[in-house]
Amino acid sequence: MRVSGSGAGSMWLQLLLSLAALWLSDANEPGTAMTTRDINQQTRESISDYTVKGHDLSTSGSHLTTQDFKQQTEENISNLTSAVYSISIDGFSSAPVEENVILYSPANIALLCSLTGTSTDSATVNVTWKKDNERVESSNVTINETKNVLSTQYTLTIRDRNQMGNYTCVFKSDQEVKATFNLQVPQIEGKEHHVVSYVGDSVVLVCKSLKYTPINWIWYMSNGSDQVAVNDSLMPDKYIVDEKYANITKLKIMKISEKDDRSYWCQAVFKLGESKGKVSLKVLTYMTPLKPFLAIAAEVIILVAIIFLYEIYSKKKQMHAGTISCFFK
Repeated sequence: MRVSGSGAGSMWLQLLLSLAALWLSDANEPGTAMTTRDINQQTRESISDYTVKGHDLSTSGSHLTTQDFKQQTEENISNLTSAVYSISIDGFSSAPVEENVILYSPANIALLCSLTGTSTDSATVNVTWKKDNERVESSNVTINETKNVLSTQYTLTIRDRNQMGNYTCVFKSDQEVKATFNLQVPQIEGKEHHVVSYVGDSVVLVCKSLKYTPINWIWYMSNGSDQVAVNDSLMPDKYIVDEKYANITKLKIMKISEKDDRSYWCQAVFKLGESKGKVSLKVLTYMTPLKPFLAIAAEVIILVAIIFLYEIYSKKKQMHAGTISCFFK
């Protein structure tokens, strides 16, 4: 059916009038008015929801396909540092072996266990890997045998703290032997030390991480069974946190009182976890060093008093004895 130019114009005019009337009726209805900001917000939310569900709203050539995402992930993994850590086990009679593996940031690592000095047929040896006592089922585990050396390797990419922990290789035949790799973040130098100061003085508590630089430092102090974060904003006239050097943190406590006699913790934050150090502060009064001296002085005074009284008693006894002897004469 054909529509003439005037008929088409009339139809479009009626459509516009209908839309205007509908818009006015919605605007007059309380609670249904929508601002431009609301529309923009709804549009963003709709786009976000649509994108999360896996749909592509971007223009041709600018969207990220599954293949692109996989390639980007592989590139990120290949950019990580790589390292191999190995433990050699001397036969089934060997005691369990452990090695600490320090990881500062995400990395590609290979854990290699070699069982040497054994003539046991490899076919009868069961080789397994465990993470924190739970068996690992992974295609990244390989087993090789060369000249009486049975080895197994577990390759993995450590991306977050949940992958840290203990990884154990287990060789089991008639006997069992195992080796454990302890994956941990760098430890703070001198994890626990003691500081002594006096009431009214100021003291500086120090923690260091010399080989590795943390992302951040956090100080805590004990409050009963709880730990309370300490920073400059807590009590600026009491605590000062010095972070001049990234691998060293200092907590200055001013106007020390007996209430400051407690434990303090410095926490180094790394990409794969945290490491804590403990500083115990002992607060003394100026009378404290005098207490042993006063105790000794008191003992001396008591001893002298006893000797003096004993001398008086002895003289009186002698005088009394002399008086009685004169009386009988």
